Amino acid sequence: MPEKRAVLIFPDGVGVRNYLYSDVFKDLNSELVIIHNFDDATQKLISEITSLKSFYKIPTFKEAVKEKFLRELICLSRLKHNANKVGNQTILTNWKTDHKGILNIIFYRLVGIASKKIKSYNQILKLENLYQRALRKNRFYEQVSNLFEEIKPDVIFCAHQRALQCAGIFAVAEDRNIKSSTVIYSWDNLPKARMALKADQYLVWSDYMKQEMECYYPEIEPKKVIVTGTPQFEFYYDNANIIEKDIFYKEYNLDKKKRIICFSGDDIKTSPDDPKYLRDLASEIIRNNLESEYQIVLRRCPVDLSGRFDEVVREFPDLIKAVTPIWKFNSAGAWSTVLALPQDISLLVSTVFYSDIVVNLGSTMALDFAMFRKPCIFINYDQEIKTDENWTVKTIYKLQHFRSMPKDSSVIWWSKKEEISDLLRSANYPSTMDEWKDRVLGINCNDSSQISNVLKL
Repeated sequence: MPEKRAVLIFPDGVGVRNYLYSDVFKDLNSELVIIHNFDDATQKLISEITSLKSFYKIPTFKEAVKEKFLRELICLSRLKHNANKVGNQTILTNWKTDHKGILNIIFYRLVGIASKKIKSYNQILKLENLYQRALRKNRFYEQVSNLFEEIKPDVIFCAHQRALQCAGIFAVAEDRNIKSSTVIYSWDNLPKARMALKADQYLVWSDYMKQEMECYYPEIEPKKVIVTGTPQFEFYYDNANIIEKDIFYKEYNLDKKKRIICFSGDDIKTSPDDPKYLRDLASEIIRNNLESEYQIVLRRCPVDLSGRFDEVVREFPDLIKAVTPIWKFNSAGAWSTVLALPQDISLLVSTVFYSDIVVNLGSTMALDFAMFRKPCIFINYDQEIKTDENWTVKTIYKLQHFRSMPKDSSVIWWSKKEEISDLLRSANYPSTMDEWKDRVLGINCNDSSQISNVLKL
């Protein structure tokens, strides 16, 4: 029997890490083809890392004004619907309002006006149908059809449910009866109303996420939503990903006699005051004479290249050690050229393994640390002088995905700068964190094989 062809799409480097560096496609008895927008250097690198050789460039995508208007109108209408449905107005913070340029301002003002006429969910579904029709009138649709004539895929898989250009690709797949699958990218994505892809299968992390799908997208048949877990946490089960202690400590100039506090940074938009919180942590450790007991490892957000932590690291050179994520970038800085290297998996797993506790502002890293039953401290206070006066920590923890937390005691709350020394001394792993982890992640020790089984032809 001829080998079947599976087309894989990775809109960003995180998807490459989670799915190509794991065992998801290891035993999939299909010819694997990647269609992509990577630059030549990134394509070459992925080929060398994964041994995949079949690459096709996605045609250049240009979104028509009508498509964009419908897409943004659907998003805003769904955000309003979701906020009212679950009684959480912070969902509306996912709608960007600080647009630049007169045409952009006018465009989004018109979207806002049009959204006021959308009063029912059935109207949203009608907009979705109009959007699907519009996709098929774009020249991109015809170009992808021609590409599929050449590739002749039996199944397509996309590692991100909101990849804009992939909506047209999935439309072609639907019209050609090609089986299509996508995954929900992260634990906070579903309330954000950015489901670009109409697929045959939606792979979700857990039963909790499947319930979210039923809440926010009731038109999708439950049988199409399949609980598989996510392979990004599977790396923690493999001891081969733990760097030898002597090597790890020597590489980052760490003291084996001291406990490690990992400060994990968010992106600038999520937490603009992260450097100030890092300075608070360091200065309080010194003020309380704890520098002989603790050292801080800084793992910034991999795509945060702003250098905003540099001054704080220079200020406390003996206390703070930067453990820089091992990612590849190019000068253009496009998402399609940002790629985690395989070495970063070991670096992240080892950072979590050797650290005693993590400090951050509402980051998914709380779940990473829970894999080794390490406690997490969530930052829960505003700076007196804020980088962005419109930003506040009070909004962060009201975001919908934090409602998955069964009890506030799942993490430790740092609500006042001066509290941190006492929190560090008394920090223990809360048993309720296991409950939260299991709720969000489900059972995740063999996620790769579960996903492979779903994708098998």
